[in-house]
Amino acid sequence: MLELKNITYKVGHKTILDDINLKFEYGDIVAITGHNGSGKSTLVKLIMGIINQTSGDIYLNGQCINKLNITNRAKMGIGFTFQQPVKFKGLTVANLLETAVGGELAIKCGCDYLSKVGLCAKDYLARELDSNLSGGELKRIELAINLAENKKINIFDEPEAGIDIWSFGGLTDIFKELKSRNGITIIVTHQQKILDIADKIVVLNSSKLEKFGPAKEILPTLHSFTCKKLEVEND
Repeated sequence: MLELKNITYKVGHKTILDDINLKFEYGDIVAITGHNGSGKSTLVKLIMGIINQTSGDIYLNGQCINKLNITNRAKMGIGFTFQQPVKFKGLTVANLLETAVGGELAIKCGCDYLSKVGLCAKDYLARELDSNLSGGELKRIELAINLAENKKINIFDEPEAGIDIWSFGGLTDIFKELKSRNGITIIVTHQQKILDIADKIVVLNSSKLEKFGPAKEILPTLHSFTCKKLEVEND
C-alpha cells in the first residue's frame, strides 16, 4: 500500500497542496482529476520524489520514504511517466527497452512491448529518442518502456497528451494490463474515457482534497464540480 499522511507543499507563501491524506491499494487504477492549478501534477511528483513536501509523510508498504531520492524510489518499484516525454539523444529505443528489462533484448520481446502501443519493432528499435520522433511516437515508446519495467506502482501525468483519439483504446488497454499485474496505477487526467476505467477517483480543488472514493460514486458528481477559487471570487 502507498499512503500519504498530512501532505502539504508550499512555494513561498503559496500553498499548492494542503494537508492531503490518501491511501492507494494494490490492484487499483486511481485517477486524479481537478481544475488546472489544483495540485494534481505536484502530488504525483511528490510521490516520485521529484520534489519534496513541505510537511507530512509518504509510506510505501509501511516504510517511510521521505528521505529517498528518485533513484531509490524507482528501485523500490515506483515508475513515473511525464506529461511531456523525455528525449534521449544518442540512445535508441532498443537501448532503453534493454535498460527497462535489465538485459539484452530479443527482437520478439521488443516487438511484444512495442506492438502493445501500436508501433512496429522493425521500424522503431533502432531509432534514437530525439527530435526526429513526434510527440505521439515518444509517448507511445515511453509507455512501452513503462510496461517493460514492470513496476509495482506506475504513475502517469496526463498520459493522453500527444495521443490521438484513435489510440485511446490502446492506452486504456495498457492501464488494464497494469491492473492485471496487481500493481497500483495512478493517472493524472481530465479524460472521461480514463475516468471510466478507474476503480477510484481523487478530486483536488484549490490545493485541497475535495473527494476520494469509488469511481461509481465520484463520477456522477463531477458534472456539478466547481472550483473553490471561483466560488470565493463570485461571493
